[in-house]
Amino acid sequence: MLDSMMPAVSFVDVFNICVFVTFTICYTYQLFYVLVVLTRKPPRHEARRNHRYAVMIAARNERAVIADLIHSIKVQNYPAELIDVFVIADNCTDDTAQVARDAGAIVFPRSNDKLVGKGYALDYGFKAIREQYGDRGYEAYFVFDADNVLDVNYFREMNATFDSGAKASTSYRNSKNYGSNWISAGYAVWFLREAKFLNQARLTLNTSCAVSGTGFFIAAGTRIAYCPTAILYDEQPITFRDSWNQRFRWAKGFYQVFAHYAGRLVKGIASNPPGYRFACYDMLMTIAPGMLLSIISIIFNGIIIALALTGVMSAGQMVASSLSSIFFCLFNYVVFMFVFGVLTTFVEWDSIHSTTAKKVRYMFTFPVFMLTYIPIALIALVKKASWKPIRHSISVDVHEFSDAAAAQERERA
Repeated sequence: MLDSMMPAVSFVDVFNICVFVTFTICYTYQLFYVLVVLTRKPPRHEARRNHRYAVMIAARNERAVIADLIHSIKVQNYPAELIDVFVIADNCTDDTAQVARDAGAIVFPRSNDKLVGKGYALDYGFKAIREQYGDRGYEAYFVFDADNVLDVNYFREMNATFDSGAKASTSYRNSKNYGSNWISAGYAVWFLREAKFLNQARLTLNTSCAVSGTGFFIAAGTRIAYCPTAILYDEQPITFRDSWNQRFRWAKGFYQVFAHYAGRLVKGIASNPPGYRFACYDMLMTIAPGMLLSIISIIFNGIIIALALTGVMSAGQMVASSLSSIFFCLFNYVVFMFVFGVLTTFVEWDSIHSTTAKKVRYMFTFPVFMLTYIPIALIALVKKASWKPIRHSISVDVHEFSDAAAAQERERA
């Protein structure tokens, strides 16, 4: 019995070790990113002149929040005549278009029940701007979600980044409803971690950053910059159903992007100059479905356990090895996420607009939030994604955050 069991046990152990080593090799460089952020300051830029921008906002039934975003753009510490706001009222059944007009935006109504989604709406808006307002000489295009609001210095800081030569840049993504519950806090910590410990490190190391869906500008070019001083506040889902639907769509999108671009990024790692090779590797790891390694390990060991318990394969040490591997995989993931959650919360403590009790509490729920990605990523492999609306209803005035930040500065002084 022992002789017949040894090859199977050896195979299980070798497989799990290979998964662990692969994951470690692929993502250890992000620990170096943490060291960079904690020991080095990112570069700062000063603008020599102000540039002209178009803002694009795709909105579907967003009457509750769209005016807040437009207002936060209109009160920027930046010449108002250099910013035009365009709202694509996409398949709306409420008065989003009129609310946006009243707030001072130029509105393009769009009705198309076949091509549904933000990408189609933005493409429609971009073409409309080029056709109807092409003579205004926009130098770059900003993209925001309707539920966002901007810090009053947002355009001033992003203009400095653009003026320094960046042809595309993302910004610091905070949350306007961190304290709603553990779900919104989970999102907030994840995006703060992305801004601070990924994009800021990339900026400091002069490599390309990653755009995560909102709060960015683009003109042309391939290297994406990051502006840590341009602050955007985003509204996060507060129900698990909305969170599941949204993250399911994101997971599906990552698989599609990986399938489309992975080959070119691998080629870039092999053929580009040294600086661009690392950028290609970093972006490959960013779009790669790394969680699949954990899922594959769990499924593999689960199959081994099932086969052993049903008598198809020998049990005993093999079951113990598979059980320990599953526990080790999940335990490491939880610990890793907890450490990152704690680190992000403490480093960004003053930027998180919530109570001390909630900040501490949500450090412990963040790993749970991240664990829910595992079934989402698994189902996204086999199920088709469709766009489902997420209700945005949290109306805030950006001056609330500005006043809070000013008060914190006075306390520190």
